[in-house]
Amino acid sequence: MPDAAGGLGSLARRRSEEAMKGSRMWNRPRPAATSRTALTTSVLSVTLVLLLSASWLLVGYLVSGVSPLLVAAGRTGASFIVFAAIVLLSARSRSEARIAARRGGTVALLGLLGFFLYYAGTMLGAAFIGPSRTGLIISLLPSLTFVIGAVAFGERVTRNKVLGACLALGGALAYAIADKPASEGHAGAEGLYLVGGALLVFGGTASYALYGYVFRARMADLSALSALPAITGAGAAMLAVTVVLFVPLVGVAPSDWAAIAGLGAGLTAPVFLILHRLILLKGALFTASLMLAVPFLVRLGEWGLGWEAAPGAFSLLLLLICAGGVWLTLRGGPAETEAAT
Repeated sequence: MPDAAGGLGSLARRRSEEAMKGSRMWNRPRPAATSRTALTTSVLSVTLVLLLSASWLLVGYLVSGVSPLLVAAGRTGASFIVFAAIVLLSARSRSEARIAARRGGTVALLGLLGFFLYYAGTMLGAAFIGPSRTGLIISLLPSLTFVIGAVAFGERVTRNKVLGACLALGGALAYAIADKPASEGHAGAEGLYLVGGALLVFGGTASYALYGYVFRARMADLSALSALPAITGAGAAMLAVTVVLFVPLVGVAPSDWAAIAGLGAGLTAPVFLILHRLILLKGALFTASLMLAVPFLVRLGEWGLGWEAAPGAFSLLLLLICAGGVWLTLRGGPAETEAAT
């Protein structure tokens, strides 16, 4: 009997181990699923970079003939319509969107930081310094976030992050000065106009960095997509009031209205959706690192469209220095905020 009991016990243990082994094999990521995830990540990454680059080239075209504030308002308003339509498709998203909308003070602050100040600053700045410089400054978001976090929020400081922030900011400043516009008419004026435009874009990007801190502190219990209709709606309302007060709407061609709507609905809204999908798949650090490719593509796009001369070796070197600085900042720890559009 003891031998029989031991045999049965041994058999039971073997079956239990085989079952556990089978369970581990079942739960292990399958090669096909891993391959699909890698393919999805690659497609989304390339699409994101291309959409961002196209959006800044379209911005550069629009602000050369249309008020930058009108472009900002139209872009945000069209994005709001897309986000609201998507949220309406899900009962859970509708419920969370109502919760977000009831937080009036937070929604107003986020709309001010993330859309009114960000888009007003970057659109006005793009009219002065052109889309490639604007895209480059916006790609500094992780470095600017680190600086703001260290100064205002007591974030941990490391040597790599400090070095990266200095390289990125210095490289961007040198590039803005060294890469002269090919013509006075499109890319913006030199001198004070160049400095003023860069400061506007820096200010807008810093505002978006603050938006990331506030969003995390006050909306972390809700999905980002569910909160976006209320926030973009608040930002669009602020921008619309500014446009009504300060921007004459006469003389805006129907094609410009269509391009503004396309910028918001066809480029900006999809960028937000892809950003959040990539953050879920690969994390905020990976997603932020993709932004480093945007200034290069925008600069090449300006050259291809005949807006700027071919980029020189020195300009490309400065772009690489800037990208390397942002990479060092990202490498020092998790990105503090989502990438901007």
